[in-house]
Amino acid sequence: MKAVVCSGSGGPEVLGLADIAAPEPGPHELLIDVRATALNRADLLQRRGLYPPPPGVTATLGLECSGVVAAIGPGASRFRVGARVMALLGGGGYAEQVVVHQDIAMPIPDRLSFEEAAAVPEAFLTASEALLSEAELHAGQALLVTAAASGVGSAAVQIGKLRGAFVIGSASAEKLGAVSALGADLALGRERPDFVDAVRTATQERGVDAIVDFVGASALERHQRCLAQRGRLILVGLLGGAAAPLDLGLVLRLRQQLRGLVMRTRSTPEKIELVERFERELWPALDAGRLSPKLDRIFPLAEVAAAHDWMEHNRNAGKIVLRVAAGA
Repeated sequence: MKAVVCSGSGGPEVLGLADIAAPEPGPHELLIDVRATALNRADLLQRRGLYPPPPGVTATLGLECSGVVAAIGPGASRFRVGARVMALLGGGGYAEQVVVHQDIAMPIPDRLSFEEAAAVPEAFLTASEALLSEAELHAGQALLVTAAASGVGSAAVQIGKLRGAFVIGSASAEKLGAVSALGADLALGRERPDFVDAVRTATQERGVDAIVDFVGASALERHQRCLAQRGRLILVGLLGGAAAPLDLGLVLRLRQQLRGLVMRTRSTPEKIELVERFERELWPALDAGRLSPKLDRIFPLAEVAAAHDWMEHNRNAGKIVLRVAAGA
């Protein structure tokens, strides 16, 4: 089968197509004919040699996919051959076929194309875990989503609104229109020198109850000052670095919480639990159109280097999708 391979560690130029052995489904696994996959920042890190796959996971890039069930392994009964599915992956999405545990795959809503469905698993499962489990977000609370025009960010804005929160989305100035279109109550330029004051003004000086943070070190000081009493900062990315001073006095006085969230290294039982919760609490809203993946651009698989370059230069507002094969 055709798959994207890396000739070494480096820039997008190390990516290319090659023939590799097709996987076979094991017990309780599905073999999926991949129709589309989507880019994630982790793919860029792995390509540079900075984020190796967990032990036992394929080195092929791709943390999510959509497609059609081509075969089922022993004991698998959740989906029939021919079913349209989307799935969270440990790797392998940049290929014509991939295997995944049947309980980590989800049915694709009829209203979504394969390209749209490929943009769902990583973004919406990460956002739902950040908000429902880690942030414990409730109606009437205030939420700040950084990088709100990104794939996970756009999902978090929508889920926050669905949960009845007051949502502030921050992004670069040129992406604020996209953030507003997601339904954010306030779209806030990340470069604003009065960022903290703007957040506190919008929340009647309380601050926000939760932050979904993709930035990390470079924004930690200001994000701490944005948090309300008992506020939770959910760290899901390190675009601004990994090391920064933490004001422990503020942590104590306001009883702040800092929680980290990563998806790829979760065990299969943990991922199954995430999928079950999403299907129970949020999949109906996805099916009804109250939640929707936001696509930026679709590239054919052969243009994977151009797709990586597009993300590397932060040009996207929404998910970047690779079309692996055409299909209805």
